[in-house]
Amino acid sequence: MHHDIVGAGPDLVLLHGWAMHAGVFAPLVDRLSSQFTLHLLDLPGHGRSAGAGVPLDLDAAARAAADVVPGGAIWLGWSLGGLVALHAVASGAANARGLVMLAASPRFVRADDWPAGMDPEVFAGFARHLAADWRGTVDRFLALEVHGSEHVREELRMLRATVFAHGEPAPGALSDGLAVLAGSDLRAELPALAVPSLWIAGRRDRVVHPEAMHAAAAAVPGGRFVEVERAGHAPFLTHADVVADAIADFAADCR
Repeated sequence: MHHDIVGAGPDLVLLHGWAMHAGVFAPLVDRLSSQFTLHLLDLPGHGRSAGAGVPLDLDAAARAAADVVPGGAIWLGWSLGGLVALHAVASGAANARGLVMLAASPRFVRADDWPAGMDPEVFAGFARHLAADWRGTVDRFLALEVHGSEHVREELRMLRATVFAHGEPAPGALSDGLAVLAGSDLRAELPALAVPSLWIAGRRDRVVHPEAMHAAAAAVPGGRFVEVERAGHAPFLTHADVVADAIADFAADCR
């Protein structure tokens, strides 16, 4: 997996969302690189890891990420990256000292006992359209990510400018990523999570509802929940100072 290292200080691993790459975290890099050594990874099949030869499933991605970053880091995952980070930490693949879930929950789709999840038909629709028009499908997903944000146009412009900045994602990885989002359920791993965790939600998020993240944080011993007002699915783009401050405050308490 492609791995960039920026900054100085305690180690912080950043894992991005579906169809993106680590470059999307530029606003956080600007604000956190003076406090942390940031480990920016492109997930399998994405960005500069498009030819890495690592399958995009939770086990393989978690192990590949853990192989290139030092132990004792705090792991942060946004959206799809949150599932990878949570699995890496909970399974022990990552020797982590903390976990930050950024607009990410242990289960993305709705169920009878998980009412705040997304309609599974939304993911099924993306999967159906992916083969015929993967670029259009990615763009529709980006539009869903910014829906509800107070800075819709600015956020969508930033995501569109970033998505192909380091090459096109592998179509197979896009399909695999949607399958991970639609099929993963890591709720059973929450009660035994052995490290401190911070759950940062956008109040207007239409991909991961803040109620789902609040429920997840409550299921973890000592889990912290932060809701960013007027933010959508990518609060680090439009409210970077709020998100960076929350991460720094959390990290200061991780021992």
